[in-house]
Amino acid sequence: MADGGAGIGVGPYQELTFDAQGDVDPATRAAVARMEATDLLVFAHGWNSDRSTATRLYDAFFSPFPGLVGPGVRLGYVGVVWPSIRFSDEPIPDFDPHGALAAAAAGPALDAATRAALGGFWPGREPELDRVAELLAERPESEAAFAEFGGLVRDLVGAGPAGPAAVAAPGVPDVFALDAVAVCRALTSALAEAGAGDGYGDGDGDGDGHATGGGARGAWTGPGFTAGDGLRALWGGAKELLRQATYYEMKKRAGVIGEHGLGPVLTDLAGRRPALRFHLIGHSFGARVVSFSLRAVPGGARHVKSLTLLQGAFSHYAFSDRLPHDPGRGGVLRGLQSRVDGPVVACHSSHDSALGVFYPLASRTAGDSAGLLGFDARWGAIGHDGVQAVPGAPRLALDRALSGGLPGSGCVSVDAGSVVRRGGPPSGAHSDICHEELARLVVGAGRMGR
Repeated sequence: MADGGAGIGVGPYQELTFDAQGDVDPATRAAVARMEATDLLVFAHGWNSDRSTATRLYDAFFSPFPGLVGPGVRLGYVGVVWPSIRFSDEPIPDFDPHGALAAAAAGPALDAATRAALGGFWPGREPELDRVAELLAERPESEAAFAEFGGLVRDLVGAGPAGPAAVAAPGVPDVFALDAVAVCRALTSALAEAGAGDGYGDGDGDGDGHATGGGARGAWTGPGFTAGDGLRALWGGAKELLRQATYYEMKKRAGVIGEHGLGPVLTDLAGRRPALRFHLIGHSFGARVVSFSLRAVPGGARHVKSLTLLQGAFSHYAFSDRLPHDPGRGGVLRGLQSRVDGPVVACHSSHDSALGVFYPLASRTAGDSAGLLGFDARWGAIGHDGVQAVPGAPRLALDRALSGGLPGSGCVSVDAGSVVRRGGPPSGAHSDICHEELARLVVGAGRMGR
């Protein structure tokens, strides 16, 4: 394969770099504009905190494509780089399993890589992050320490102080407003449900990885812990609360970068080169980036030829005209699948515990605190169970999608659990996306095959 540069084994390859406000690096924008290709594969990573991790992901995912496309297709490869974060204990199968195991073995304490990544993710917040790291390392058996920790996390996300009504600021999930001990207890139980045991702590405090007394379901409403009831075992849940804060921040940031950064850049390029075809791919919160870029696509434009979402970390109702629980409202991307001149393919997997267990916590808004850890379809992710509440959107198994083809337009859900299945706790198979079958799915969606 031709070396695309930046450690990528295919080419031509260029990066498109954005800051947290969606402003593009002009040099990367100019480099993408000069690419010679008929079709651009534009891939936005999810929670990869540094360029090198994102580059390795792109290299692995892009590698099958040269052998899959037809002779009339000249591919250009674009890796979107945006400020996100991945905790080092979240495994990426194939090229980062050992680092994740080592970080997970540290338990609640932040390893050096994660602490450094947090500093880049929240610049200027070093004193707060240092204190957060200190508390996670010391794991004090004190309700006051948990209250302090919860306050620091609330400050990071701008949730405001916790009040007697236990309601977060508008639009901020309740997980940041409720009693810190109760929240950390529930999150510790959720970790046990996801398979994270020793080192993280568990619901009954015995270190065996199995919560008792109801587990994650209903844990928010159970009796609070008091000093002496195993508070030290709940610091794994405290670390998960910090992770939830990064998920919440990435969710907001991804939408901004997609709508105000990536979308306008690609639309401008399409105006200058009308024959160029764009195929958008996003993983995790990167799926939110590429989907929100459709907001900047003018009505009637036909340059986006396909949109493939790999374990997308945004609502499964995003494209719906009417929300089942609130028929007067639609999803945040209602009807925007019509701005894709081809299908919107949502890959999902039941082996993804990041989306099946933890994503809903980062999505619940203030005022919905009842049963926060019970399943509620309002808070489901598109990468967990596919597109919901879009009439006529087919649901296919991966082998059927590959053998029988995809629809020419509209939303389609593809159960990719047959290949997206590897990965340890806490995120499960969330990052197990580098498979030729998924590359073939992108080629099929974009009608680029042989």
